[in-house]
Amino acid sequence: MARLPFLRRVALKTLPLRPGSSRALLLLLLRRPLSDVADDDPPFCPKPPGRAPRPRKEPAGSSPAGDPDRPVGPDLPFDFRYSYSETSAAVEPIGFREPRRFSPFGPGRIDRTWTGTSAPARVAPDPEKATGERERALGVPLSEEEVAELVERYRHSDCNRQINLGKGGVTHNMLDDIHNHWKRAEAVRIKCLGVPTLDMDNVCFHLEDKSGGKIIYHNINILLLYRGRHYDPKQKPIIPLMLWKPYAPIYPKLVKNVAEGLTFEETKEMRNRGLTSPPLMKLTRNGVYVNVVEKVREAFKTEEVVRLDCKYVGTSDCKLIGVKLRDLVPCVPILFKDEQIILWRGKRDTESTSTSHALP
Repeated sequence: MARLPFLRRVALKTLPLRPGSSRALLLLLLRRPLSDVADDDPPFCPKPPGRAPRPRKEPAGSSPAGDPDRPVGPDLPFDFRYSYSETSAAVEPIGFREPRRFSPFGPGRIDRTWTGTSAPARVAPDPEKATGERERALGVPLSEEEVAELVERYRHSDCNRQINLGKGGVTHNMLDDIHNHWKRAEAVRIKCLGVPTLDMDNVCFHLEDKSGGKIIYHNINILLLYRGRHYDPKQKPIIPLMLWKPYAPIYPKLVKNVAEGLTFEETKEMRNRGLTSPPLMKLTRNGVYVNVVEKVREAFKTEEVVRLDCKYVGTSDCKLIGVKLRDLVPCVPILFKDEQIILWRGKRDTESTSTSHALP
């Protein structure tokens, strides 16, 4: 009703007034009652009878029963973390860089509480049940011929079923990518680069444990993750995605002013010796570090202090590498300066050597 005066004004201003002209025809049309033209107006036509509306497809990880107010209940039997292979639940942070009330999964999307580092499961996981479901999906182990066929199909660099694993390690959203590839392929190729390659066994463990698959091929930094004989894509677990990467919490200081077991002068001398010594290795950014741990262990048999040149790696990756080497070698990082890592082997080696010489 409100449109008619406006249309009359437009017609009177824009169209010429001549007998039989378009302006006269439009004025005659506008003078007709709405009841006569209601059936011919397309925007107000009723829908044809007998045609049911199409059901709306709910996205993966949405709320059950289509209720947006009800949070989703994931069926994965472990605590949600941003990275499973590069973080440890044994080390407690001393502070947070963002409020813990802001969950990276979004408000009200999961029925778990975000603690700042993880979203713990409400029910304690049952290891036997999880192991039984994984073995049921894997089925009978593959024969050597079947493994060779899968490896030949997916191991090449031009494989379109590939996931790149970077310094974040095995992340939470990567699990959803793996299951999406498993919908159309029996295995997925995973190329690992950066800090996680220091400990490939840890990467393989978390890939198998969190996805339910099995590593059937491991060559340096290339992995093939097999889904199993009885894997059903329709029974894919509900994996709510993280909407953003949470800020890393604040952990205790990695390098102390005085190394444990040394005095201040001895610590200063060790640092100067390390800076003036030739570098054991030169690391590159997003490189493959699978042999770094063994080389550092071999160097500590003859040297007390080792220097790693990380000029092109970056400051953040330098500290991550130092933390990994501290636990894997093991050793004591005593200095991070100008993208150089100085490692001290500690006093345990000298003490054990002196003890062995004292025994008869």
